Amino acid sequence: MANALLLVPDFLLILCGFLLCRYTALDRGVWDGVERLVYYVLFPVLLFNSIVKTPLNPGAAIDVVLSGWGITLAGVGLAYALRLWPGVDARLHASGAQTAFRFNSFIGLALAERLGGPQGLAVVALLIAVCVPVCNLAAVWPLARHGGQTFGREIARNPLIISTVAGLIANLAGVHWPDPVATALQRIGLAALPLGLMTVGAGLRMGELKVAPGLASALLAIRHLALPLVAIGLTALLALPPAQRVVVVAFACLPTSSASYVLAARMGGNGPFVAGLVMVSTILCVFTVPFWMALLALVS
Repeated sequence: MANALLLVPDFLLILCGFLLCRYTALDRGVWDGVERLVYYVLFPVLLFNSIVKTPLNPGAAIDVVLSGWGITLAGVGLAYALRLWPGVDARLHASGAQTAFRFNSFIGLALAERLGGPQGLAVVALLIAVCVPVCNLAAVWPLARHGGQTFGREIARNPLIISTVAGLIANLAGVHWPDPVATALQRIGLAALPLGLMTVGAGLRMGELKVAPGLASALLAIRHLALPLVAIGLTALLALPPAQRVVVVAFACLPTSSASYVLAARMGGNGPFVAGLVMVSTILCVFTVPFWMALLALVS
């Protein structure tokens, strides 16, 4: 259960945002401004800085990269397929589809360090670098399509995608910031996680999940059941070493990204529905992460 304890701080931050918004003077009007700050400044800086500092050498770990892409694309395909279900609300699907394949990078880094030490951190950092662009593109497309927005224009001006691409370019170009600049960027990025999770709590309305319980259940099943199974199969097929295999499977078990709520809220989707999914996903991982780690140990 030690791995599950890594999720408790995230849960407490979400709860903190919920309580502050509901029971103090920091009401919804305050949190609307915080959401914009997180979406347009804090998360982009965090993504950029993380990617710039991540050593990228896909050729040395091609099987890990293929596993990450396979897991991510499986989640995207299954999530998009839910739109074909009779009676699925287009706005709810466009908002929530991203929760099936996006992942919480911060929990992933902490979990990888516990499971594999520095080598585990290197593996999950590579997975984050190659999978974040795919996830961001796949998350923006249904929201842009539903909102009648031009996908290319939304991609070109989406701050999360811009920061990811800029980070990859800076990484490959070998950019190194002066110490004062690097420290400032790091401190800005550090504010993204707690404020991002608190905005999830501030926008939380668990009742919104009752609007489409079937869709919510299917999205959570993809995130917490289907993707870990895909990961176990892929890592076995590619014959990954045990140390890499456990980190890749842990990567597939992560709760959905807290940025999912911010993206849905800022692009005209149903923010409360996504906030409920993020909350439930984080709670589920307290139980599902230890389960999948135990199952992997049995089948390995």
